[in-house]
Amino acid sequence: MKARTLSVWAARRALGAALTVLVATVVVYGALRLVPGDPVVALSAGRRLTPEQIEALRHRHGLDRGFLQGYLSWIGGVLRLDLGTSLNYQTSVMSLITGRLGVSGLLILYSATLAAALGTAVALVSAVRGGVADRIASVLAAAATATPTFVASIALLALFSIGLGWFPATGAGTGPADRLWHLTLPAVAMAIAAFGVLARVGNAAFAEQLGREHVVAARSRGVGTAAVIRRHVVRNALAPLLTVVGVLVASLFVGTAVVETAFGLDGVGSLLVTSVSRRDFPVVQGIALIGIALFVVVNTLVDLVLPLIDPRVTAGGPRR
Repeated sequence: MKARTLSVWAARRALGAALTVLVATVVVYGALRLVPGDPVVALSAGRRLTPEQIEALRHRHGLDRGFLQGYLSWIGGVLRLDLGTSLNYQTSVMSLITGRLGVSGLLILYSATLAAALGTAVALVSAVRGGVADRIASVLAAAATATPTFVASIALLALFSIGLGWFPATGAGTGPADRLWHLTLPAVAMAIAAFGVLARVGNAAFAEQLGREHVVAARSRGVGTAAVIRRHVVRNALAPLLTVVGVLVASLFVGTAVVETAFGLDGVGSLLVTSVSRRDFPVVQGIALIGIALFVVVNTLVDLVLPLIDPRVTAGGPRR
């Protein structure tokens, strides 16, 4: 692919991603305006307020603005990296989120690494060996895909924390090693379903490549199995695997809400759950926007990387 063509296509993808996020801001802001319930109830903290006090609270937090005026004010702040002020914590939404991104970011990275490594390994072994190995891998992948995250969290807590006492049940730890130890069970709980998806997709991709004519020809010429797998099978199967990994990494951001609540982690997911229950609209809007932006950015990066890894994937062409 020519460098100029790739540059033009990359610019179009970046513009498309920006427009997608812009449309998403309208949806996020509009959806939360339609949510039943009055945030003034949360602001009043159970106190009985006079109509004048209620109106003052609405005006102070911008709740008395119309849709267009409120949206323009909010999106203007977003462009300045100002997501507003939390109705409950009375502090910057951005500072609230960034203060918890460390735990959530490490949890997502840990979980994605486990799912990608184990899913790819199981898929490759089952595709190469076939037979019993393939059937066992299929059962494991189907069971993992069908396991909800909250069920996995409860089962892991009951067995490895409460039952065996091997892992801590709550908290995120202090130092690097201790933090990884605390996040192991939450990461496994989040990785189970992702592992199942990657194992199934990877198995199909590897099996397809193993049946290709150039792979059969290489084997007939006496090329070793390891060399064939490394040079032809794995490289050519990267496109569908990377596509799925990109979607799963972004979707893990949503899974943090369940896992962080179950394991008592002070991350963005638990902040989202608390903010929804307390009708803290600015925080919910900020987290939702970051989640959507993460999804769009990760998938855009995958689109940009695929033509560089596999020359058969042309810019703007269909993914395999």
